[in-house]
Amino acid sequence: MNDITITFVVLALVVALFVIGRIPVGIIAIGTALALYATGVITMEQALAGFGDPTVVFIAALFVVSEALDATGVTTWAGEKLLAKVGESRVRLVSAIMLLVAALTALISVNGAVAALVPMVVVLAVRLGKSTSQLLLPLAFAAHAGSMLTLTGTPVNIIVSEAAEESGAGAFGFFSFTLVGAPLVLGTIAIAVLLGPRVLPHRAGTSMSPDLSRHAKTLAKQYQLMGKDAPSAEPLITKHDGVVEVIIPPRSEMIGDRAFPGMVTDSGDLVILAVQRAGEDCGPKGVKLAAGDTLLLQGSWDDLDTHTAVDPNVLVVDAPAQIRKQAAPLGTRAVIALVVVAAMVVLLTFGLVPSAIAGLLAACAMVLLRVISVEQAHRSISWTTLILVGGMIPLSTAIQQTGAAEKLAHAFVDVVGGASPYVVVAGLFVVTATLGQLISNTATALIITPIAISVAIELDISVLPLLMTVTVAAAASFLTPVATPANMMVMGPGGYKFGDYWKLGLPMLLWFLIVATVLIPLIWSF
Repeated sequence: MNDITITFVVLALVVALFVIGRIPVGIIAIGTALALYATGVITMEQALAGFGDPTVVFIAALFVVSEALDATGVTTWAGEKLLAKVGESRVRLVSAIMLLVAALTALISVNGAVAALVPMVVVLAVRLGKSTSQLLLPLAFAAHAGSMLTLTGTPVNIIVSEAAEESGAGAFGFFSFTLVGAPLVLGTIAIAVLLGPRVLPHRAGTSMSPDLSRHAKTLAKQYQLMGKDAPSAEPLITKHDGVVEVIIPPRSEMIGDRAFPGMVTDSGDLVILAVQRAGEDCGPKGVKLAAGDTLLLQGSWDDLDTHTAVDPNVLVVDAPAQIRKQAAPLGTRAVIALVVVAAMVVLLTFGLVPSAIAGLLAACAMVLLRVISVEQAHRSISWTTLILVGGMIPLSTAIQQTGAAEKLAHAFVDVVGGASPYVVVAGLFVVTATLGQLISNTATALIITPIAISVAIELDISVLPLLMTVTVAAAASFLTPVATPANMMVMGPGGYKFGDYWKLGLPMLLWFLIVATVLIPLIWSF
């Protein structure tokens, strides 16, 4: 077999494995690079080049920046402030939720924004007596639309922008995507408001996130510390200090140790506020600890995280990081995080430094300014995403250098014949969107981007409208829960079934198609 045939075989196998879903996507991506190297289609340097690509570096840096905004409570605070003003109006509620998640997605990522807002939306639905299924799918779909607002909204935007620059057409600017992203967001909201009540089910979720926004009052009542939560007393939860519940598990080394209120732990960093056994307070004299006893510990947020997260002798009921995000007031770290993000946006907007450098500067600043710890930065990175992108870049390279892209482009042009470029855009959208419902939209973009460039060359038209079409189509992942992690995140809390997605997703997909075929050519001419 020649190189083109081998590339097509590998491409077909990759798509099939993604659809079947039995093998982790990271393994598929690495296997793709290895297969292309083993068959001699690409060199070893090309097989490994994806992991050092600026796109991968930029995406990794954005994960750290996203974690900083989330860990400091900025996302939760913004959500609570906005949603507290919408009242009980369904139209205002749905619109506010979708606008908020779209704005957050533009700064961080689809998955980060949805993950940050799902608990808050679930709590809001319970408080207002509304079905979570009426709110969470619009949340996820608005995040996809919001990813088109800025360069940093999704890895696909970064991949396509880099491809545009390498093709000689020039990279898309930071806010270039906003020209199509804003109409996409507004149309998505309109569709959800008008059609949501008719096509979405009325169900409660099968898995609900805890509401920790009133955690201080809950703990004060549970442990009979009402005075601690009174306005005149020192609060349980502040910007700097907090509390956490822990349970003594079987075989803990702490079993048999004596504990009492006011006692300082062995580390000297935490104080025991209360001890309970079977829900009953053990009193000021304390008790010898037994399996199942609960302790309420107080200390700084960093100390709580350090001494409870990895201690095998206690089980944490609610993680300090989660409590801090939902219950603690914003502190200095939040202000610093916002300033760093603003500086990154300025660098990207005016092109003062390459995007990967801007991302790295922002990520390093978050750690150096102690917005997040090194450990938090490491944990925030989705290695699956990085491996997927890094492993699939060699396939994109092979599609380009072997002539496979030209061959697919010829076939595509033969199908559309002598039709207008608008038909070409529509056809490219359908191909990309269809593939994006079955496999990762990032992988889809890496496969389709070189083909789109070849189609533009074949037809002697500008590559920019075709590449922007790929971006919009990749974001239109509405028809299945497996299309994106964000779609999966809302499935349990929203009580959705597989068939619920396309009912609201199909009208939104058609809206994305209209924007791609009508608006994109008006902004980036052929």
